[in-house]
Amino acid sequence: MEAAGGLAVTTTVDTSASRAQLIADDTPARLAAKDSTLWGPAAEAEAAVRLGWVDTHERSRELVARLRELRSTLREKGLTRVVLAGMGGSSLAPEVITRTLDVPLTVLDTTDPGQILAALSNDLENTVVVVSSKSGGTVETDSHRRAFWQAFEDHGLPDIGGRFVIVTDPGSPLEATGREMGAEVILADPDVGGRYSALTAFGLVPSALAGVDIAELLDQAAEFAESITDEKDNPALALGAALASAKTVTIAPDGSGIVGLGDWAEQLIAESTGKDGLGILPVVVDGPSSPGFNGEGVVPVTVGGSAVGHLSTSGHLELAAVAVNGPLGAQFLAWELATAYAGKLIGIDPFNQPNVTESKNNTNAILEGGLPAEEPSFTEDAVEVYGGEGDTLVSALRSLVGAIGDEGYLAVMAYLDRVGDAPAEGLRDLLAAATPAPVTFGWGPRFLHSTGQFHKGGRLTGVFLQITGATPEDLDVPGKPYGFGELQAAQAAGDRQALNKRSRPLLRLHLTDRAAGIAQIVAAVKELAK
Repeated sequence: MEAAGGLAVTTTVDTSASRAQLIADDTPARLAAKDSTLWGPAAEAEAAVRLGWVDTHERSRELVARLRELRSTLREKGLTRVVLAGMGGSSLAPEVITRTLDVPLTVLDTTDPGQILAALSNDLENTVVVVSSKSGGTVETDSHRRAFWQAFEDHGLPDIGGRFVIVTDPGSPLEATGREMGAEVILADPDVGGRYSALTAFGLVPSALAGVDIAELLDQAAEFAESITDEKDNPALALGAALASAKTVTIAPDGSGIVGLGDWAEQLIAESTGKDGLGILPVVVDGPSSPGFNGEGVVPVTVGGSAVGHLSTSGHLELAAVAVNGPLGAQFLAWELATAYAGKLIGIDPFNQPNVTESKNNTNAILEGGLPAEEPSFTEDAVEVYGGEGDTLVSALRSLVGAIGDEGYLAVMAYLDRVGDAPAEGLRDLLAAATPAPVTFGWGPRFLHSTGQFHKGGRLTGVFLQITGATPEDLDVPGKPYGFGELQAAQAAGDRQALNKRSRPLLRLHLTDRAAGIAQIVAAVKELAK
């Protein structure tokens, strides 16, 4: 076990060679000094403007008093409900923080009309909206901003600009928009990429406004940061070496009390390492007993618990091979450091995301030119089946699972309402029970800002199940010639184009009735496992 600053990493993975390599390169000290040459000449320019996260927990302390005062001012106005409009790095960390500390925060990281309408119909007069976008041009977030502004206007609410807090990088288009709106504008650290931004304004502003004591998170990170340069007892170094030892890492909570850290770590690992045909595939599961937590070539990791891994007769690890225990602020920094170490060991730039914009560009082209005409291969009750092989839902799913190669994985991509259509998430466990291959699950378009990079830039071994649904009630995006339903459909179509370009097996299931369709797919997948 290696422990420091209240965080400990225990592992049964032999990482001695990787650890020796990192230490021989003086990696811990060079990373602490923000040495941008660590990842090679091709990564140097990007790394030079992306290493602020190493000590941003210190610079972020200036936010503590400001946010405490801002929260007090907002509450005096009666603005007690906080809605976060953000995607990827702008939403995942605040969701982990507030869920772990049991503080209410409504997170909008979707284009599903039903989920957005539900957020707009609840307690508008007491709502403040935090609009977070590093680039300032995120289409989902801009659409949310427009929808809330229109809703506030329609309800005749006063001081609409004062109901928004903008978090963005200096000089972004959103900064100018926010000032024009009369909103509170908080500028984030420009030297930190989105997925490393948990302890910057992106993670801290919505959390603090919702009621979290962010100073405690910063204290936890600062205490852990003292171990960064330690070559003998360095938990982050141990975790990074363990991550780099496998092509697939499963992540499960195990009694730590931290809620949803796996979803945040999934983006961090997948988007940082999934490129150049390489990368670590993160698979988030509900717990150590979930199907697929262990498997051939998989390193199972728990947040909490203990590392009790051992080799079975078939040669794969049983139970957890790595356990990470410690407070949330320290966890954020430890996983960020570990991912940077893993990137060096793999030989990639952990700070760029060269394939993320592809689906975005496809989406924009579809919105301009219209959705492509597609006819289902067949229809079975509430499910229209597009592509794949077979003439029944069960046979189409069996064919897709059968297309997974020895090094492959299955990704379920659900362009649905992650609240209203929550039962769809259960498909991950059911499919994992039907195949020995890794199975991931992502809500669209949220996963486009996360595992979407791995799907297109990482190991091209994925097999994909896309689920879309009919929109009973659409919602216009104010000022745009399309609604949220059309935007969601365009994002799904754009993602299909990117995967088809790479000749990856892809089956699309469209639900004409969402509840009935999900139940049908669940029943069909259960048939596969028999």
